[in-house]
Amino acid sequence: MSTGDGVAGQWDGVDVHFGEEGGRLTYGSYLRLTELLDQQRLESDPPAHDELLFITIHQVYELWFKQVLHELTASRDAMLSGELWLAQHLLRRAHTIERTLIQQVDVLETMTPQDFGEFRHRLSPASGFQSVQFREIEFLSGAKDPSFVRRFRGLTAIEKERLDRRLAEPTLWDAFLVVLQKAGFDTDNATRDALRKVAGDRGHYGAIWELAEALLQHDELAAAWRARHVVMVERMIGTKPGTGGSSGAGYLRSRLDLRYYPPLWDLRSTL
Repeated sequence: MSTGDGVAGQWDGVDVHFGEEGGRLTYGSYLRLTELLDQQRLESDPPAHDELLFITIHQVYELWFKQVLHELTASRDAMLSGELWLAQHLLRRAHTIERTLIQQVDVLETMTPQDFGEFRHRLSPASGFQSVQFREIEFLSGAKDPSFVRRFRGLTAIEKERLDRRLAEPTLWDAFLVVLQKAGFDTDNATRDALRKVAGDRGHYGAIWELAEALLQHDELAAAWRARHVVMVERMIGTKPGTGGSSGAGYLRSRLDLRYYPPLWDLRSTL
């Protein structure tokens, strides 16, 4: 039935209301669509057609980064509290998002170098290097590097506090070592032996093995994203410097060998 500015009825025996009456949510108000869709502000003048695509892609990346951080943080906390199934489940969700991040590069590559060139000069000195959330993901995953915080340009006090907190708190690997310790393994001097025993007795240590595999998958997908990203950059700008003053593709290539969990990769050589 109609009730003023809204519509009321029942859904599975529960009273529901649709519309704005009484401040009730709508699809648009719940998702803050008015504010969200007003955030794509072009810098080019006259407006370059592909700048909207460039902004949208990177804003979507940041939204996904936020979700990945949400899942990885919760997965770490689940490991610390002994909830191994939950930790693995949340990592698997992060994997699915990470595959989406890789696939999004395909959309960005529909933009030609000429089209990008119409507005690229407007971006300086902004750079993807300044993504605080991306660095949080790396720190949380295990690749802590305080020098990144010192080199950040335009870092706000809140952003610096977030990065400092990530540097101080346990990583996913720290949490996994706690899991091994609770299972009775020595992680001070014999982590490699512990991993080999887990791998060799999956019947007894199945949950730990699957968790290790989920961490390795996270590591592999991060490496795949870095590889996909550097090729995209080379296709788009060649060997030109990055907008933030970095060496562009050269810097990105220097990060290709980064691994979050070397012991899990080394384990493969002993199995």
